[in-house]
Amino acid sequence: MKSAGIFLAMLFLTITMAFPEERAAVSAPPNTVYVGADGRFEAAPDTARIQFNVSVEDATSQEAYQHASKDVEQVRQVLRANGIDPKAATVGFFSVQPMYDWKNPKRKLIGYRVTTDITLQLKDFSKVGPLTQQLAEANVSESQTVSYTLEDMDEAKNKAVEDAYRRARSSADALARASHRTLGELSYASVDVVENPHIVMPRQAVGTTATMMSAAPAPTEEFTPHSVTVTAHVNALFNLK
Repeated sequence: MKSAGIFLAMLFLTITMAFPEERAAVSAPPNTVYVGADGRFEAAPDTARIQFNVSVEDATSQEAYQHASKDVEQVRQVLRANGIDPKAATVGFFSVQPMYDWKNPKRKLIGYRVTTDITLQLKDFSKVGPLTQQLAEANVSESQTVSYTLEDMDEAKNKAVEDAYRRARSSADALARASHRTLGELSYASVDVVENPHIVMPRQAVGTTATMMSAAPAPTEEFTPHSVTVTAHVNALFNLK
């Protein structure tokens, strides 16, 4: 039994050295085996997220506000034209900031900037192309970003954890059999989960003309959205019989 104890101690040392990531240290008691494994889950996305901002500058705060209001009204018109209620869009922030001439020792006030960001989530992916194209034609946003995700991300994360645990237990079982032991119950586990959202279309809308946009299809047209991938790492400590 003494040689078996030495073997298990060396085995634990080897396994922990194989995973140098910064995770919680575990002090493995005798007659246990500590393993780590990665798991993943992939699924077709069910939600498209369009994010863009409206940012305008003008001589006075009132003029900048009115300019921004006009641009946002164009956004509402684009949404309605595509059968989308403007209330479906959400606003993350709204700011009014003075602008100064920093080259002037007196820091002269030269105008104001009004900025807001808008996020829209869609289930109908066929509307993504027309929306991004029409927003670019309206020239109301400095940038647009489209990403795809899952509405029930928690379930996807659970499946990734289950996959990682199956792999960890399989490795632990193989190690137990190699040492002529039997794998017992789980004694300890830690989980790290990483969501990998896929950004499909970052683009600049500034300077884009309607002629250029109408000459070619939208960048996302006829393409299939990339799968949403969730990865998980499980560290598990099992008893040995």
